[in-house]
Amino acid sequence: MTVEERLERIEAMLAVLVERQTVREWYTTEQAAQLLGKTEFTVREWCRNFRLKAEKRMSGRGAYPQWVISHTELLRYQREGLLPLQQSV
Repeated sequence: MTVEERLERIEAMLAVLVERQTVREWYTTEQAAQLLGKTEFTVREWCRNFRLKAEKRMSGRGAYPQWVISHTELLRYQREGLLPLQQSV
């Protein structure tokens, strides 16, 4: 492996590390799932069942909005866990 190839590999790994450490204001369900070590389906279900405080926003990828989760809510989940299940009337 040449020095240039090694440098390219190091730069690629650094880019991945920087991406992981970037704090965003809002996260998609995919990004939140990666951070929480869960599947995207699980995080979407938590949003749908109001176990996480999330909002629906247009993503620009069609007519259907996607769930987004705030950084504050992710921190709350890490401290306190899921919100209790809502009782149906």
